[in-house]
Amino acid sequence: MRKKSWYSFFAFALLLNLPFSNSKVADTNESNATPPDACHIENVAFEAGEEIIYKVYYNWNFVWLTAGEVRFRVEDAGNQYHLSATGRSYKSYEWLYRVRDRYDTYVSKKTLLPSVSSKTLEEGNYRLYDKTLLNQSNYSATTWRGKTKDKTKQFEFELGECMHDMISMMYYSRNLDFEGYQAGTTFPVKIFMDKTVYPLDVKYFGKKQKKIKGVGKFNTILFSPEVVEGTVFKEGNQMKVWVSDDKNKIPVLIESPLSVGSAKIILQEYKGLKYDFEAAIEQ
Repeated sequence: MRKKSWYSFFAFALLLNLPFSNSKVADTNESNATPPDACHIENVAFEAGEEIIYKVYYNWNFVWLTAGEVRFRVEDAGNQYHLSATGRSYKSYEWLYRVRDRYDTYVSKKTLLPSVSSKTLEEGNYRLYDKTLLNQSNYSATTWRGKTKDKTKQFEFELGECMHDMISMMYYSRNLDFEGYQAGTTFPVKIFMDKTVYPLDVKYFGKKQKKIKGVGKFNTILFSPEVVEGTVFKEGNQMKVWVSDDKNKIPVLIESPLSVGSAKIILQEYKGLKYDFEAAIEQ
């Protein structure tokens, strides 16, 4: 049986940590903001050469363990951006669980919609290779999925218009304007992942100052994404995500209980940001 991986938590959390999709704001909330367009958005938040590193901590039996790190990169690929996320456990943690994961997505520079999405997972004894071609013009996807790249089965899916994957949703969401939304507003999020379209809700809590021990104090925007009950989360879990309140809009802290223990993901290093990192009050 596959164990509950800290990186599975990371991958799901970070790509659902920002609150917009191709749907309008829930009718139960009042807002003066214009609903975002998931089919097209101007990229004003990032550029090729950006690299962000996070450290992952796992709480097991009331002891916080430094589990590993995750690295995000943006590279130029002609008329597309190549977005990648790699996660690895530290050797000091691998007596408990070893992780070597990689996610890659190619998105249009014009729309930030994905055309190719792939991942290779090595988590304990678990192995998975998954590559998906997303045809945005006819709302369909073809997936090759198996334990390795050489041993896959092909699947065909019908999707809604302007479908994002986990990685593209993160970078798309960084370009949205949060002004005008009231604290308590709920937003729908929809992504295609693991042969499934996930419609989830994210609650916006407004702007907050957040102090992270050993890192610094930041101006942030706080969200709480709905999570999917299953191998990583159990019913009633509430994730909290603090995003930098500046033009970069990068996550600085994620906290969540898991099915077993809890986890934190903390910003450690960054370079190649499009703008100065003005969210930091103290470092």
